[in-house]
Amino acid sequence: MKLHDLRPAPGSATKRTRVGRGIAAGKGKTAGRGTKGQKARTGGSIPAGFEGGQTPIHRRVPKLHGFRNRFRVEYEIVNVGRISDYAELGRFAEAEEAMAAFGLAMSGAKGAPLTVNAELLHAVGLISTLRRPVKVLGAGEVTRPLFIVADAFTKSARAKIEAASGTAQVLEFPTESLPALGLEPIPAVAPAPEPVADVAVKPPKRSRTVAPIVAPAPEPVADVAVKPPKRSRTVAPAVAPTPEPVADVAVKPPKRSRTVAPAVAPAPDAEPAE
Repeated sequence: MKLHDLRPAPGSATKRTRVGRGIAAGKGKTAGRGTKGQKARTGGSIPAGFEGGQTPIHRRVPKLHGFRNRFRVEYEIVNVGRISDYAELGRFAEAEEAMAAFGLAMSGAKGAPLTVNAELLHAVGLISTLRRPVKVLGAGEVTRPLFIVADAFTKSARAKIEAASGTAQVLEFPTESLPALGLEPIPAVAPAPEPVADVAVKPPKRSRTVAPIVAPAPEPVADVAVKPPKRSRTVAPAVAPTPEPVADVAVKPPKRSRTVAPAVAPAPDAEPAE
């Protein structure tokens, strides 16, 4: 094996397709771009979202029309009046027969109210599915006591059910495990701490911090007689003597100047007129 014998793995390296090099090469003449058109030109491209001039999708879709709540709960709704009507028409006969088999009378002033839950509502067709929670609304009138079990009630529905001596029971899912019926809850006991093995505790290492240097307290000064300060040797500044008053002396007049007056030439005589 020599250096010139080395080859890449089959299929890992392919030659670049050279376009516009004649018909025999397979990509000659139009070079795979077709005949004319915007995409056949150099630098010709269509921007993203362009739909040929018609209104694009990002402008056709309405915007700013509220939002969709991700935490919204979809309920199966039923009015309390329809439940009462179905009970009067005997649609819940199967439920009444099951209650009578257990010895619960449903007639008379002291009779037990009819129990209605989601399964019974689905069986008679008042709700379409059991996959969503059930909410009871307050439309209609209640003419008999009902014990309705649902996930939510409106204020008006609860008021009408209770006014007819019924009960509106809300389903509550426990967040913690509950004890069995007839048993007292066991108080939670904190787990005992694990025993710690006897390990010799090493003494802490000596600190390498240097103690601060404290200046010694000054010694008390003995009572010594204080000598008076020496006289200052500063020389008093010399004061110039006061000038003596000048006596009144007669001032002599200035001497006459000995300058000679310039000689002035006599004026010429006037010439006689002709």
